[in-house]
Amino acid sequence: MSSTPGRKPYDSTRRAAAARRTRAAVLRAFGELLVADGFKAATIRAVADRAGVSAETVYKTFGGKEGLVKALWDVTLAGDDEPVAMIDREQAREVRAADEPATKMWLYARAVRAIHERVTPLATLLAQAGPEGAAVLATGEQERRVSVRAFVDHLADRGVLRPGADPVHVTDACWALTTTALFAKLTVEAGWDGDAYQRWLTDMLTATLL
Repeated sequence: MSSTPGRKPYDSTRRAAAARRTRAAVLRAFGELLVADGFKAATIRAVADRAGVSAETVYKTFGGKEGLVKALWDVTLAGDDEPVAMIDREQAREVRAADEPATKMWLYARAVRAIHERVTPLATLLAQAGPEGAAVLATGEQERRVSVRAFVDHLADRGVLRPGADPVHVTDACWALTTTALFAKLTVEAGWDGDAYQRWLTDMLTATLL
């Protein structure tokens, strides 16, 4: 059956691209308002006005402010809005592909550093944002622990995890070592630069895991 004369075929690709641009604009607006005015002032209406969309669009896209916070956290964590899981991203693949255990530790510490450099300012804001911010940070910590356990299991599978090490214990230790709070304490309060943090974390991970 032929299509109706004069009617353009439905372009799902174009619509998806437009939706992605809208999503990015809303998240950018939200992030800017958080920095400029704080969490309470960054209302759905204020975010919509700044992004040039309707409040309804924001609700339909993110489901409310908590969804907006989680989306901003996820994009900041990843460094972009590409639909690629953290475990499938380039730095994670490099860690898994490295042959030498010492190289794995260095690359893993580098990946942790890069993440913290992106998320620390946002984590600081969310820590002051009440229940909604706390909920996103708590979810982020749960997800981070799963990621750390995956790294520990990878080392065990490759036969390089310290002999006799309890995977649960070393996962807990690495989870504690790689917190955003500890990164901030060392780089902000103590004044370390990123390279110093990465060297220290590499040493700590090596002592704990290998």
